[in-house]
Amino acid sequence: MSLTMHQISIPVFIRALNNLSGLLNKAVAHVEENKLDPDTLLTARLFEDMYPLTGQIQRASDAAKFAASRLSAVQPPSFADEETTFPQLQERIAKTIAFLETVTPEQFEGSAEREIIIKLRGNETKFTGQAYLLTFALPNFLFHVTTAYDILRHKGVKIGKMDYLGF
Repeated sequence: MSLTMHQISIPVFIRALNNLSGLLNKAVAHVEENKLDPDTLLTARLFEDMYPLTGQIQRASDAAKFAASRLSAVQPPSFADEETTFPQLQERIAKTIAFLETVTPEQFEGSAEREIIIKLRGNETKFTGQAYLLTFALPNFLFHVTTAYDILRHKGVKIGKMDYLGF
């Protein structure tokens, strides 16, 4: 049995976003237990030219919703990138998951061969839907999820690989 484009995308996005939500819950507990200013984590970044934690969550959200949109031809919701608190980030994750749950397998039909054109560094890049998903959308999404994890781990939040994987 072969897997569909829907099967190799939507469940992966939803699971990783749920895991990301769990990481944020542990971050909040860390802030409360250590009496820290939440901004210590929210504005943290691995390097000065990288997005802070808030930006990593926003980019992960965008990567998932835009991939689903491009592959299903469904209009994605618009989020303003104004989140500055843990509850706001949790709300964004929840809204992203809610959108992903509305995208049906039928809407993905034919998406493996569909031409996807995106701008990368100001240049148009063309993919088949399958190449887009496997070589850009999923790696990009997981990069931002992983970077959010790395920021929290670097800042002392007690999380590990099983938290990232959702076990």
